[in-house]
Amino acid sequence: MKYHYRNTISISVAYLFLCLFITYVSSQSLIRQITDDVNTNLKEDVPYVQKHQEISSRHYNVSNSKTVTGMRNRRPSTYSYKIETNVVDKFETRPFTVGGYNWILHVYLNGNTKDGGAGYVSLYVEIDKSGFVDSAHQEVYADLRFYIFNRNERKYFTIQDTDVWRFDAFNTMWGFSKVLPVDTFKDPKNGYLYNGEHCEFGVDVIVPTPFEESETFSISSSSDKYTWTIQKFSTLSKDLYSPVISLGGKKWNILVVPAGSGSGRGKYVSMFLQLSTNQRRGYEYIYVRVKFRVINQSKLSNRESELRNWYGRTYSWGIVDLISFDDLRDSSKGFLVNDALIVEVQLEAISTTKYFP
Repeated sequence: MKYHYRNTISISVAYLFLCLFITYVSSQSLIRQITDDVNTNLKEDVPYVQKHQEISSRHYNVSNSKTVTGMRNRRPSTYSYKIETNVVDKFETRPFTVGGYNWILHVYLNGNTKDGGAGYVSLYVEIDKSGFVDSAHQEVYADLRFYIFNRNERKYFTIQDTDVWRFDAFNTMWGFSKVLPVDTFKDPKNGYLYNGEHCEFGVDVIVPTPFEESETFSISSSSDKYTWTIQKFSTLSKDLYSPVISLGGKKWNILVVPAGSGSGRGKYVSMFLQLSTNQRRGYEYIYVRVKFRVINQSKLSNRESELRNWYGRTYSWGIVDLISFDDLRDSSKGFLVNDALIVEVQLEAISTTKYFP
């Protein structure tokens, strides 16, 4: 009976301690909640100064191989932030708008130790995720370039990454933990601090929009050719144009210049392939690989030259020294038979450009 009584007392005491412990934990939670609420409503005397937030290393994931640094004359185009005191080492700007989103520049004069930036100036950009329409799935890609003004050189030290940065509801802040060594930055002889404690930072935030226009360029092979027999060739005194022909889905004319053109004048027969009007858009360039031939009527070797060129502002290309007058006059060569000359154009490749829309 005494044994049972002692067990009952032990259980009661244990229960009492349990109740006291629960009461203590609940009161501490309430105190923390009230304290957090009060701290949330507190405003700092110095505007745009960040004193409590630390950026963890999960916000930064850039390899040195992707980082590009240098000096440039142009000022930041998105936001500039001048600081006239270095008493405080962490700053954040007011929100500024780019691409329909609000952004904040964060400056750590003595480095963000939470991100391995001890001994360096650290710079970050934060996006206001409240601007996301679908916060769970929306992503915003941005190009970032950070600036530190150098008074000595009247230029800006810049640092950027070769890739774009992906912002979403879980990754709202990106930047560089090691922008510039603090010793370099704070030595007045280097020009980053001037007029005592003055310094200037900046950032370019570029939110690229999806392209609405595009084009696809391709080159396809072709076996199209056109053979043209010119009668009474020796009597021709003017340039001669062929009928309109179709090669590679385009309309063309062959131009034969019996007296020669350019450097071939007076010594060679010249031949050109001319693109007809309305066969290309005003801004379109068409690449062509084509062979010009004079057919040997004695079944010997043809005289052949290849042309590779772009048809754009220039609509006519050809060979100025296709065949010499001496070879034409020599009947044993077999090119001019019964005063007939046979020429041929064979298209081997032509480009196509598709435009969207």
